[in-house]
Amino acid sequence: MPFVWAFLVGGAICVVGQLMFDVLKMTPAHTMVTLVVAGAILDGVGLYDPLIEFAGAGVTVPITSFGNSLAHGALTELNTTGTVGLVSGIYHYTSAGISAAIVFSFFAALLVRPKG
Repeated sequence: MPFVWAFLVGGAICVVGQLMFDVLKMTPAHTMVTLVVAGAILDGVGLYDPLIEFAGAGVTVPITSFGNSLAHGALTELNTTGTVGLVSGIYHYTSAGISAAIVFSFFAALLVRPKG
């Protein structure tokens, strides 16, 4: 049953993103930022962790999870180290993903020649 909930909740997040494209005519950048901010807000009000417990990978894989990680890291470090933690906590939780994106983008740029 956990796989079904992960599929349904993750699919619902993707449907919301697709509707933002098709119905609201939002650009990919606006859609991405909106979903990241939504994930951060859900974490800030304490709703994202229960959602992770319920849907697992259905909410940890989409872009909303990045917003959750940003907010969760900032709030956790704020409570332990103070104001400086607002900035350092963001990197503590997301540095591996950001580093992977940079490294993989570099290798993709070596392998693919852009047209234009």
